[in-house]
Amino acid sequence: MKRIFLTLALCLAAAAPAPAGAATPGEVTEGNTLRDVTMRGLTGEPKTLSAFRGKPLIINMWASYCSPCLQEMGSLERLSKRYGKQFNVIGISIDDHPERAQAFLAKARTTFPHFIDQNLTIEHMLGANRIPLTVLVDAQGRILYKVYGAREWDSPDSVKAIGQAFGISM
Repeated sequence: MKRIFLTLALCLAAAAPAPAGAATPGEVTEGNTLRDVTMRGLTGEPKTLSAFRGKPLIINMWASYCSPCLQEMGSLERLSKRYGKQFNVIGISIDDHPERAQAFLAKARTTFPHFIDQNLTIEHMLGANRIPLTVLVDAQGRILYKVYGAREWDSPDSVKAIGQAFGISM
């Protein structure tokens, strides 16, 4: 089991060190369960975080002004399309202006659900003091890993690490 976590840590967290301890007000750290909040929809209706329980979840925090966020969207889209039956992928914008977030999504051309966090609730809960931030959450809503910085999420190493983190074969 330790080998799995070491592999995941090396594959997913190599580029940017995670912050020490809670860095934002009310942050939920790795190993703890996310609080339930209602998220305002950018690409659909509002939804609660708890609506995604029962299946692993990848949460990607982004902003319209973040070029690395846009760079990794294509790989998140491919990951979602290929493995969407095994886990959910959602995006959450930290933009203050929905129209800027919508313009970003028009460029990104993703099909997975996106939400906006104008009140900093989710940003603080996830510790998104820098972006992009991608959070792997188990089926019960417990944070497994927080990965800061852009990644190629559908690369063989990332897919393997995600499968190991979620305990699924991919």
